[in-house]
Amino acid sequence: MTRPPHERQPDPAPRTPTFREASRFWIWLGFVNFGGPAGQIALMHQELVERRRWIDEGRFLHALSFCMLLPGPEATQLATYVGWLMHRVRGGLIAGVAFVLPSFFLLLGLSWLFVTHGDLRWVAGAFAGLAAAVVAIVAHAMVRLGRTTLANGLMIAVAAASFIAIFVLDVPFPVVIGAAVLLGLVGGRIRPALFAVGAGRELEERAAASVVGRLDTPRPTWRRSAVVLVVGLAVWWLPILAVAMWRGDAGTLTDMGWFFSKAALVTFGGAYAVLAYVDQAAVGVFGWLRPGQMAVGLGLAESTPGPLIMVVEFVGFVGAYQHPGGLPPFVAGVLGATVAVWATFAPCFLWVFLGAPSIERIRGDVRLASALQTVMAAVVGVIGNLAVTFAVVTLFRSVRTVAFLGGELPVPVWSEVDLFAVAVAVIAFVGLWRLRWRVVPVIVTAGVAGLVVRGLL
Repeated sequence: MTRPPHERQPDPAPRTPTFREASRFWIWLGFVNFGGPAGQIALMHQELVERRRWIDEGRFLHALSFCMLLPGPEATQLATYVGWLMHRVRGGLIAGVAFVLPSFFLLLGLSWLFVTHGDLRWVAGAFAGLAAAVVAIVAHAMVRLGRTTLANGLMIAVAAASFIAIFVLDVPFPVVIGAAVLLGLVGGRIRPALFAVGAGRELEERAAASVVGRLDTPRPTWRRSAVVLVVGLAVWWLPILAVAMWRGDAGTLTDMGWFFSKAALVTFGGAYAVLAYVDQAAVGVFGWLRPGQMAVGLGLAESTPGPLIMVVEFVGFVGAYQHPGGLPPFVAGVLGATVAVWATFAPCFLWVFLGAPSIERIRGDVRLASALQTVMAAVVGVIGNLAVTFAVVTLFRSVRTVAFLGGELPVPVWSEVDLFAVAVAVIAFVGLWRLRWRVVPVIVTAGVAGLVVRGLL
């Protein structure tokens, strides 16, 4: 007989696995973590909280709130954080590395295929279908995040201002996100009711209300923080400095090392927000990629396991392959991919190992929720910028620029619309939004459609 609710036993405390048991799980996760940040976070919640019960709901959600406020890929940092909670530094290292490594080798091969055989008709056709599907995927991500984040007029205004600032006024991405963080911290103190809305508030409320048992964590001390900071900075920067000394201060590899290290400091707001910043620099500032190539790279990252921001590996490989600076193109490409991935992911471990002990002691803090909520609203506008940029260069064969408010706006030539790309994008968007199609089948189907329509017919 089922017990009345008041007589039911409470949820059991989490069971901490052995290091070997956890390591096997993290390695397995690295091969199956498809679906972008949302899918990866959902998979970790299902496995770690619901199925294996290695961590409680409250601590998982609080860790997620923290990771969403960090620069860089939130799903990778969440895995690193949980690994650290269970087995400290070695647990965080195995969790973070295993989360990334399988996708590194897969994307290396796919990037080589694109840059060496992308001019073949059938290969180009497959990539064209894939790029059109990516337009739909990014637009769907914007709509999905907007529905959970834009809970009042202020949040809608933040998203709109973010879009205008980046797309129209060409305001640097770090400035936009920094302004959102400042607004959330200050506004949350002055008018908390305006900021205690949406997903940011919900995460911290659930985190505060659902802690079961305790995992002992080290107390934050100045000595510990100094050691973590020195070691983390050395591991991050010494390889970047070695590349700069080897290649000089004006080469592609050096530029990539500096840029992706800087990006690791300022790219708040999740993977799609990072992509907007990287696309702006890789195409418009450094010229590593041609317009439209980033959409292909994002499609490849969407269709393989691992963090979505692994698209930086595609940028590194293709950019260095196309600008080898005297090296054999393949060698330059592999080095470019390695530099981009190292500069992007090495800081993730530093942020988690440095901040986790303090974050474990402020669960349910309204200031964290307010800042998170405002950043998420700004990210909706950032993703909107990415969606429009991808749509213009993917759905039209010709694009012109017009001067506006001191900047330049991309404007499509409407007579050059690509009907096949539009059809793929519309069908994919409807399928994702209304029919709940999964991302990987959409990517694969779009690639096959492009191969057939563009490559074979």
